[in-house]
Amino acid sequence: MQMQQTHPHGGDRLAAVLEAHGVTAVFTLCGGHISPILAAARARGVRILDTRDERSAVFAADATSRMTGLPGVAAVTAGPGLTNAITALKNAQLAQSPLVLLAGAAPTALQGRGALQDTDQRALVTAHVKSLRQVRRVADLAPALAEAFAVAREGVPGPVCIECPVDLLYPEADVRRGYADAAGKGSGVADRALRWYLRRHAERMFAGADAPTRTTPRSPRLPEALPKSIERATAMLARAERPLIVLGSQTLAIAREARQVAAAIERLGVPVYLSGMGRGLLGSEHSLQMRHRRREALREADCVLLAGVPCDFRLDYGRHVRRSATLIAANRSLRDARLNRRPDLTLIGDAGRSLQALGQLTSSAPRDAWLAALRARDATREREIDAEAALTGEHVNPVALLREIDRVADENAVFVADGGDFVATASYILRPRGPLAWLDPGAFGTLGVGAGFALGAAHARPQSEVWIVFGDGACGYSLAELDTFVRHRIPVIAVVGNDAGWTQIAREQVRMLGDDVGTVLARTDYHRVAEGFGAAGLVVRSNDQVPAALAEAKAIARGGRPVLVNVWLAKTAFREGALSM
Repeated sequence: MQMQQTHPHGGDRLAAVLEAHGVTAVFTLCGGHISPILAAARARGVRILDTRDERSAVFAADATSRMTGLPGVAAVTAGPGLTNAITALKNAQLAQSPLVLLAGAAPTALQGRGALQDTDQRALVTAHVKSLRQVRRVADLAPALAEAFAVAREGVPGPVCIECPVDLLYPEADVRRGYADAAGKGSGVADRALRWYLRRHAERMFAGADAPTRTTPRSPRLPEALPKSIERATAMLARAERPLIVLGSQTLAIAREARQVAAAIERLGVPVYLSGMGRGLLGSEHSLQMRHRRREALREADCVLLAGVPCDFRLDYGRHVRRSATLIAANRSLRDARLNRRPDLTLIGDAGRSLQALGQLTSSAPRDAWLAALRARDATREREIDAEAALTGEHVNPVALLREIDRVADENAVFVADGGDFVATASYILRPRGPLAWLDPGAFGTLGVGAGFALGAAHARPQSEVWIVFGDGACGYSLAELDTFVRHRIPVIAVVGNDAGWTQIAREQVRMLGDDVGTVLARTDYHRVAEGFGAAGLVVRSNDQVPAALAEAKAIARGGRPVLVNVWLAKTAFREGALSM
């Protein structure tokens, strides 16, 4: 017979906070250390989406965070459950994604004594999260989680981890009974001392646990640039003859304001290059959005506004912007704003709101010659890509394949990018239809994000068509999650660019070192693996098969079933010399 509870257990308290914050899903891989959280959350109507790897669960929470601007939630068990999640945590940290991770832990009284899956989790996690809270009392669980939701979003967004020991989560009566059994009934001094210690420990752990759970959300403190800095930036842009904006993911940290940011860019009338989550901000076709030859444009610009973009390897550590240009950095992080190159002006605050403020003060100035030159360069590059797409070979031309995907994808499509050479090619060709409809790893360049990102995207936008563009190397990380998609009826369309190699590495490695060691894969039947998990699998070996296969894949997905299209790619020189360091 189950004992009657006099007050909620720790899992209930955490679930109440999730419900109060509007959390609709928890991404997880089950474990005894976190079972009360999952059961209590489901009892409150929160969807539990369990994966086959903890990284996928955290990647899914990351994707939800990026697409909604509200923290996605993942829960992983203690020890190896948490260590498996670290790569995904680091990826979220460097992408400034505000997710919340609930991590199980060994019982408080047994930590450091060889308990199951016990390890020093603080030492493992601290460097990869914005904040870590190790809770030691049941009464502190709910306040810690409520605070985590705000901390993850304010300032520079990032992941927050709450460590929840297993003896704080289960019903008090069961925990006390477990401690009593552990203490035994011996009459020796050591036995009596152990019973006394465990009783005192339990009293401290459950002190205040009968108080009502406080779940009220706290509004995060969002930084905004100083009005005087906005006025100076306005004057700098007004004086410029060839201004340019480079816009990154951080600009859309307040996801609900994406439309306002887009409107501000239109008012400014400044040509813009979009990256990361910024892709699609202006739709698939907009006269101010430039797509190609960014480096050349930056060398010609006389005023550059970096909105949520640091001068890291993607801008050649600031060397892409010529020294004589006026450089404005709008960023939540002073460190990122000054990374590798000190700007002429910093707008320290939310980059999206800085753009909105600039748009209110600045009217579009005629820069017809500058815009015409950039558009002409884009048009030239598009013709070159068309010529690449027209080339034929033994197998499928990757450029032509991506052109076809771009043509047939729905207007509400979300693209998830996971891979090296094939996916980098996709970034030039696929055109997100609207804001927050492109997901790539970000600055860390992590492979294996694909399935987790797609799971999060499908939950955040259940009416959208979700595509995963896989390199065949990256696909290997995610194959088991086809089972997750099948079980949870997530109808993603996965396209694997199968060129039988780690091509992005091989291309430069062979040229520089004359050796393809470690870069060769097989033309694996990934579609058959998908079929084994209950998904649909299609294989394409020639250009003429592409349209029919993609049409069939879309039809399968519309029917509610996930599908993987295994496309045998021909080799291409589209990205020769593109290795980044």
